Amino acid sequence: MSAAAPHAPHADDDRRDAIVIGGGPAGLMAAEMLAANGLRVDVYDAMPSVGRKFLMAGKGGMNLTHAEAADAFLGRYGSRAPDIAPWLEAFGAQALRDWVHALGIDTFVGSSGRVFPTDMKAAPLLRAWLHRLRERGVRFHMRHRWLGFDSARDGLADGRHALRFATKDGEATVHARAVVLALGGGSWARLGSDGAWIPMLAARGVDIAPLRPANCGFEIAWSDVFRARNAGEPVKSVAMSVTALDGTPWHRLGEFVISESGIEGSLVYALSAPIRDRIEADGHATITLDLAPGRAAEDVAREIGRPRGSRSVSSHLQSRLGIAGVKAGLLREVLSKEAMHDPVALAAAIKALPLRLERARPIDEVISSAGGVRFEAMDDRLMLNALPGVFCAGEMLDWEAPTGGYLLTACFGSGRVAGMGAADYLKR
Repeated sequence: MSAAAPHAPHADDDRRDAIVIGGGPAGLMAAEMLAANGLRVDVYDAMPSVGRKFLMAGKGGMNLTHAEAADAFLGRYGSRAPDIAPWLEAFGAQALRDWVHALGIDTFVGSSGRVFPTDMKAAPLLRAWLHRLRERGVRFHMRHRWLGFDSARDGLADGRHALRFATKDGEATVHARAVVLALGGGSWARLGSDGAWIPMLAARGVDIAPLRPANCGFEIAWSDVFRARNAGEPVKSVAMSVTALDGTPWHRLGEFVISESGIEGSLVYALSAPIRDRIEADGHATITLDLAPGRAAEDVAREIGRPRGSRSVSSHLQSRLGIAGVKAGLLREVLSKEAMHDPVALAAAIKALPLRLERARPIDEVISSAGGVRFEAMDDRLMLNALPGVFCAGEMLDWEAPTGGYLLTACFGSGRVAGMGAADYLKR
């Protein structure tokens, strides 16, 4: 789908009440808040259309938010939960669902607690939203890549910020009294989130935490035999554990996928933050897998210890515990031949199989990124302390969350806060 054709500025039309740079969920929500306050709003984006990462995220089913209890929901944001709490108090999971319903899109709660549009698609929601924004006077300027502030002219046009853009017709400068930046993090650069804004804000004294991969896969030095046999195979009904740097044990049930380079999938993403932090501190991380999470260690040891007669170890594992295929392959990949034939060692490995993870996958191919503009560099309206009148929202801020609707909910919430903050700034 495509956004409206770019608006061609008139000679006297380079001044705006407010502009939003970045057409993802956070930027569009900021634009909605500004327009609701009767302000002239223009949205600029480097891509040919808005919402490209939003649409990509919806290809496998548009997970909007999560229906779990508020305390548990907030806990998904880790150390940044206190900073994000006001966003969710004002616009949490239920408020987001109500907002979606007002666009004419029904939602439902899946068995995992995740919330989806009834048709599971992102495109109808985005179309309805853009239609409403245009009706409220929001104008869209596509293929406008932000180049930073015009140092010679910034602040000289009635206190307005001067912003430079690269367009198909050359460079243009636009003035605005308030600016909302919603430029994304560092993942999926081809969809617009490339982190190019970092040196522009750092040069203006904005404190920025380095971008790091989040919700990411990790690399393991698989043997050629294991990789050839198992790459692409799902590992289902397992538990994964890792110890965080502060000693906190993390433990999750679920499933993941063996990749050519290591492991990925929902269970891995849920633990990616403590795994990544451990790799950054120690050079590697060790996780443990429980391949039979529904059975007690004593039960596993008893079954493995039963005489197997002439049967192979593989047949014994399958008949006694139902362990076969990729799970059996993981055991053979990690254990020596001697350990595979030692009932005590084999039983222990089934309940706690260690995997050494070497590094996270490159940031450009991960679902989201951590790091960005530190909260300490902004006030509670998300306005930059170093740049009055400039607000930030979305994934370019220094927070992270697992998949499951938490990322999107906070992006919407931050856009709402930044948009309302910019509207309040303009009124004052």
